[in-house]
Amino acid sequence: MSGFPAPFLEVLRRADEVVAFTGAGMSAESGVPTFRGDGGLWQKFRPEELANVGAFLRNPVLVWEWYEHRRTVLAGVSPHPGHRALAAMEAIFPRVTVVTQNVDNLHRRAGSTRVLELHGNIERNYCIRCGARYDGADVPVRDRVPSCTAGAAGAACGGLIRPDVVWFGEPLPEEEWEAGVRAIGRADLCLLVGTSGVVYPAASLPALAQRQGAYTVEINPEPTPFTDSADLVLRQPAGIALPAILDAARAARSLHPPSPSPTPHTP
Repeated sequence: MSGFPAPFLEVLRRADEVVAFTGAGMSAESGVPTFRGDGGLWQKFRPEELANVGAFLRNPVLVWEWYEHRRTVLAGVSPHPGHRALAAMEAIFPRVTVVTQNVDNLHRRAGSTRVLELHGNIERNYCIRCGARYDGADVPVRDRVPSCTAGAAGAACGGLIRPDVVWFGEPLPEEEWEAGVRAIGRADLCLLVGTSGVVYPAASLPALAQRQGAYTVEINPEPTPFTDSADLVLRQPAGIALPAILDAARAARSLHPPSPSPTPHTP
């Protein structure tokens, strides 16, 4: 059926809950530059100098222009076959959840419907004063500063609008984190894709999956702290490994579909 080991094929046949935990390596295959910048003006700054609340309050124009630059770069990239394979798995397994450290929205663009974004989403914005959302719409700008035009009773709030991403020194969004913990806790199969395993607290989730008994597969061209404890290690890019897993899952569940739960006998 495939070159995968028999225990993994059996997991693919029986799994009800699949979680993909993805990191920067997943996005890099689509051509997304690293967080450290891709040249020009922004090489003069360390991310820590721009991605924090203090920097935003001191110079919102500079920080906003950096994020606008990043959005422009992301507009020119597309989901790769690995992103699309994860989305297609939703038609095979009863439940597939993507827990991602990436902010680029590529999983949703690929068609995944259950995506937990631990570090936020660069395509979303909100007012730091009243919380009004500015998602998928032009952000109102006054004198080069993004300013809120919403507020109580429709009055202009005037608060600064910031990207809905987790900055240095900020906690992860509580609802997304707790939902990620629950998904990991239920998982029969956990795919660790393109994540370095060094950014905490997110990096603690794979260990939780193993403690809960999930079969863990590391997909990464380079070794990581997860390598020694993973049940299966695939030294391949996600764009190659995930479509292969998708094909193997289709074959496994078609040839040997999981047995249905027994129907209780009614006297």
